[in-house]
Amino acid sequence: MNGDTAQTGPERSLNFLEEIIQEDLTQGKYKSIVTRFPPEPNGYLHIGHAKSICLNFGLALKYGGKTNLRFDDTNPTKEDIEYVDSIKEDILWLGFRWADEFYASDYFEQLYQWAHMLIRKGLAYIDDQTQEEIRLGRGTVTTPGTESPFRNRSVEENADLFTRMRNGEFPDGSRVLRAKIDMSHPNMLMRDPIMYRIIHAEHHRTGNKWCIYPMYDYAHGQCDSIEQITHSICTLEFDVHRPLYDWFIEKLEIFPSRQYEFARLNITYTVMSKRKLLELVKAGLVNGWDDPRMPTICGLRRRGYTPSGIRLFSEKVGVAKRDNVIDISLMEWCIREELNKTAPRCMAVLDPLKVVLINYPREKEEYMTAPVNPEDPQAGERPIPFTNELYIERDDFMEDPPKKFFRLRPGGEVRLKYGYIIRCDKVIKDNEGNITELHCTYDPESKPGTGTWRSVKGTIHWLSAAHAIQAEVRLFDKLFTEPYMGNIPEEKDYRDFLNPGSLRTVKACIDNHAAGLANKAVPGKDDTRTRIQFERLGYFVADYDSTPERPVFNRICTLKDTFAKTLKRP
Repeated sequence: MNGDTAQTGPERSLNFLEEIIQEDLTQGKYKSIVTRFPPEPNGYLHIGHAKSICLNFGLALKYGGKTNLRFDDTNPTKEDIEYVDSIKEDILWLGFRWADEFYASDYFEQLYQWAHMLIRKGLAYIDDQTQEEIRLGRGTVTTPGTESPFRNRSVEENADLFTRMRNGEFPDGSRVLRAKIDMSHPNMLMRDPIMYRIIHAEHHRTGNKWCIYPMYDYAHGQCDSIEQITHSICTLEFDVHRPLYDWFIEKLEIFPSRQYEFARLNITYTVMSKRKLLELVKAGLVNGWDDPRMPTICGLRRRGYTPSGIRLFSEKVGVAKRDNVIDISLMEWCIREELNKTAPRCMAVLDPLKVVLINYPREKEEYMTAPVNPEDPQAGERPIPFTNELYIERDDFMEDPPKKFFRLRPGGEVRLKYGYIIRCDKVIKDNEGNITELHCTYDPESKPGTGTWRSVKGTIHWLSAAHAIQAEVRLFDKLFTEPYMGNIPEEKDYRDFLNPGSLRTVKACIDNHAAGLANKAVPGKDDTRTRIQFERLGYFVADYDSTPERPVFNRICTLKDTFAKTLKRP
């Protein structure tokens, strides 16, 4: 598969990765660049991975190179084909195509032979210590480590033991293969790191062929080298891993792939850890990996985010060398920026309050006209039926309003959007004092485009009760109450900060056109759902649960940012 999605836009200065690549190409270091996206198939991808996907594929596209998809499947106890399939689906949905598809397991034999090469060079040894003994022996950042009592085994003994490890003669955890580097190195990752461990578990691709598996730090650079990756782009936490990456390549004398680091994506009001996201799923605190409140790509897709909106967000975030926290409002802004131009407008009332127009003929029905999308004159107009019984939003009426309340009140007037001016004459209540309906009169001379125009301060949306269709609408908010989840003290549990109001489900009324669009909800990468704007309420899309008999809509985002103004920096 070849990349086919290019980004266009105004000229901007190069980021530091582009500067490196451009210089490498100018100096003739490489004829073309090769990048890779190397996810571990142990969970679903999230928005942080989306940023990395956009970066790796985007750089290759810009400079005429290619990007490989390589699954880092070196831990059989946590990986599954379910995650492999979901990752491929997410990348395709984002609009990218990989050049070649590889797996670290494709290279297990080569990695094993290279490990034997290091043993023969006296640069690797078998250690019989326990995991705890190895951890303690590494020392601390201020004190050097201590050498393993098995560090000076002969080359022959190490080679024999490593072969027997592969043959399955030893139980899990009984032995490891370690690189022999420097137990007093200031970078603790260089203090004889583990290269292989014993795991008797079935692998999703190789079955039971292997019972020893390479560690990430050993496998990663060598996999890059085999594929001749020119620019191995990682997030900033791998900065301290780079010396080890380079050490293995140097000692094995193989193609010199290079690692470069950029700041990982952190977003307010969420967590970006697959482990924590998995905990939320397993504990039932969210409704699966594709819960629209989750920062997973499949969750964002289900909520109604678009691939182009996520690509725009990745571009706006940019490529930095220092970690920072991005306001989630920027991601919503990117989605609004697109949907404002493309989403057809519809009417919906989330909390219906009935309005009876006592001077409008009961049998009469007429149609108002409104633009399908005022940002796109070519989209045309849509008809909106008008009858004597309507629904308005309950919070668009107040019986005893404050001074600057410009919506409907007893004796007050408002304009129905695209329709007449109405006045509230009577409030009807039930025996418990709850308002059940309003009796109003309409001004027949106030229809837009006819009669004499007059202005009132308030305009509200509405639906004809006779034409309204019942629907379930899911209103999503931020997943956590704490903006900067990375600042939570260690003694606190991040799950204690889950927002109890992150999902609110309401029984709403929607118009016929919106109900028709609800029938197009199809899960997966072929997402043909139409994103729509419910006027005054936000952008919405049909959920996968939606059916013609029972429409279900997700709110993608509100029309305006609801909380960024109150956000305080850490």
